[in-house]
Amino acid sequence: MSVAPEVTDALAVGRPVLALESTILTHGLPRPRNLDVARDAEERVRAAGAVPATIGVLDGVVRIGLSATGLERLASDPDVVKLSTRDLPPAVATGASGGTTVAATAHLAHRAGIRVFATGGLGGVHRGASETFDESADLPALARLPVVVVSAGVKSVLDVGATLERLETLGISVAGYRTDRFPNFYVADSGHRVGHVLDSPEQAAAAWAAGRALGLDAALLVANPVPVASQLPPAEHDAVLASALAALDEQGVGGQDATPFLLDHIRTATGGASLEVNVAVYRNNVDLGARIAVAVAAL
Repeated sequence: MSVAPEVTDALAVGRPVLALESTILTHGLPRPRNLDVARDAEERVRAAGAVPATIGVLDGVVRIGLSATGLERLASDPDVVKLSTRDLPPAVATGASGGTTVAATAHLAHRAGIRVFATGGLGGVHRGASETFDESADLPALARLPVVVVSAGVKSVLDVGATLERLETLGISVAGYRTDRFPNFYVADSGHRVGHVLDSPEQAAAAWAAGRALGLDAALLVANPVPVASQLPPAEHDAVLASALAALDEQGVGGQDATPFLLDHIRTATGGASLEVNVAVYRNNVDLGARIAVAVAAL
């Protein structure tokens, strides 16, 4: 594991650091937009007074804080792979390059000593999981990693209600940021409530610190809704999602191909509008994540 000098120096003196995932680079956004968004995210973190640490794997080496060249490689190479925690050992052994998922990024950030992590949407329980047992590795990973994760809920193609039940079972604290409604990625309100509300980055930092003081090992999930002005119109979202799910069944797509299929269908059906929401979601979470990182460092 190679930690960038800037990140090492910041952690050594207690400066705020924000971890950023790299699957948005490799699999989440089209080229060349992906690189522009990644660079913008790092600039936003710096503007808020924190140090960005984009995490990825290059030639079998885990990088905590990608260089400009590293960002460009992950953003432009069509052969990079998607790496969750289970994929890290063989990727290191074989010299692979790839973007790290929420689970892998949170794990590596924690090992490096980074306490706050911002992403777009969390993985969760898939629709029909009672038969397929299809659940993202993000959930059990966060059950054992005491970090703050800023996310716009879970991707709307997932089973939000079942995901919330699993978060509760796994002991992962969930709080809405200035809302008691759990967000649904493309829209601000999934229709589900959360039991706790945090009104400031300082409250989020205090909640994280309380968890550590109480000996709890799970993450704090700060559910940060996309601004209403930037969301997909809820009626359009629901109609497009229903169409995407019907197409999924008709074409018999399943397994790891299901989520990319659904997201691509939604992007096409909305004429690219969902892509702009995706970017707005990510930027909103990066902005809040950086402010929470500053607040955590102040403790």
